[in-house]
Amino acid sequence: MSKALDGVKILDFTHVQSGPTCTQLLAWFGADVIKVERAGEGDATRGQLRDIPDVDSLYFTMLNHNKRSITLDTKNPKGKAALEKLIKQCDVLVENFAPGALDRMGFTWERIQELNPAMIVASIKGFGPGPYEDCKVYENVAQCAGGSASTTGFDDGPPMVTGAQIGDSGTGLHLALGIVAALYQRKTTGRGQKVMAAMQDAVLNLCRVKLRDQQRLERTGIMKEYPQYPNGVFGDAVPRAGNASGGGQPGWILKCKGWETDPNAYIYFITQAPVWKSVCKVIGKEEWIDDPDYATPTARLPRIMPIFETIEQWTKTKTKFEAMDILNKYDIPCGPILSMKEIAEEPALRATGTVVEVDHPTRGKYLTVGNPIKMSDSSTEVTRSPLLGEHTDEVMTELGYTMEDIAALRAERVI
Repeated sequence: MSKALDGVKILDFTHVQSGPTCTQLLAWFGADVIKVERAGEGDATRGQLRDIPDVDSLYFTMLNHNKRSITLDTKNPKGKAALEKLIKQCDVLVENFAPGALDRMGFTWERIQELNPAMIVASIKGFGPGPYEDCKVYENVAQCAGGSASTTGFDDGPPMVTGAQIGDSGTGLHLALGIVAALYQRKTTGRGQKVMAAMQDAVLNLCRVKLRDQQRLERTGIMKEYPQYPNGVFGDAVPRAGNASGGGQPGWILKCKGWETDPNAYIYFITQAPVWKSVCKVIGKEEWIDDPDYATPTARLPRIMPIFETIEQWTKTKTKFEAMDILNKYDIPCGPILSMKEIAEEPALRATGTVVEVDHPTRGKYLTVGNPIKMSDSSTEVTRSPLLGEHTDEVMTELGYTMEDIAALRAERVI
């Protein structure tokens, strides 16, 4: 079966997480991704958070599947010459260097256009143009600058970052879409273009409902679906909403049977209006169905926390999975709080390729995430990450170098 991006060649100058997320996704769709690394070192994550001495870390392996690795000293004139050949042959160059790094290497946009007018240059930066564009940004900085941290957590606590890597991986996903769009536009124009995704921008895009709420708050002074209503105080900025839903459907995380010893014995429960009668029947509060204090969503909002406390008395008598089985029969929206251990052991996720077991020559078998996007005519086979420089000879041969040339370059430590 052909792949969606068969024939597309990606020159991967990315490292750590944001860029490798982007290029791994493109590789899963069939692009030939050539990862350029420094000889002897490689991507910094190869050695970060190691659990096995002298073996590529899970941090690296889980972000660099389906790629080829070459080592190249781009500061050496012969290394630059090889890089120029790569640029001429590739469709896309992806980088997440510090601002200006590519220019300092001698590969400005203008120079790249001279070498290959059809090349797409895709970049991840911390901030877009403005006062902070030269600042170095990491995951949690992006979450803080993009509006996530200020709106996450509980009202009586500090701002909080989320465990989801919305700054790094989230930006990589955005950039991948931009690259695919640029490749599509190139079919019409024949030209390459620059594509940029800033981490602050990507986080804000994922927090758009909070920007929505900021405008609602400025207009009305209150937001009834937030836990601060009716007894709390609203300031001039969107507050932290605990576990309230951002979509207008009241929801909260409730304890389930075993919560005293299991930190994940919880369920997310949504009191959606169309199934309110079913909720009342399930928890044994049928008198609420016709009670004017509970019969309508508007009437329930001022009482929503006591309502959840009552529902929790029922959920505490069931395991989260028992509660799920019962609630799903009534189409009551809910979801178990799954630990990473439970996710790793879930057979359904293995069956769909969302969780994949990969065999690595030095690490052995390990679990990784698979392609979250499923396409009927472009299946994804997750292959292991490359060893450092594993494909150098192969790629250099494709560029026209002889084995004697390659041996000489290796002797000079160019590759």
